[in-house]
Amino acid sequence: MADTAIRADRPGARIRRPKQFARGRVCANPDCSTLVSRYNRAESCYRHRSVVYPRIRGRFSEDYLATE
Repeated sequence: MADTAIRADRPGARIRRPKQFARGRVCANPDCSTLVSRYNRAESCYRHRSVVYPRIRGRFSEDYLATE
């Protein structure tokens, strides 16, 4: 009877492992000695990373453009 049993996994049970980078990486800024996480793809630490703004849909209003 055990040979006829059906075996199944739960949906979504197999999750891809996170991408890893080299261990012991140091921030790219010459004045910083912070170790960058091996799961962080950036070359610099959070403090020295360039600012990235999310994509905004639509158009900017005139009021918004005037504040910059």
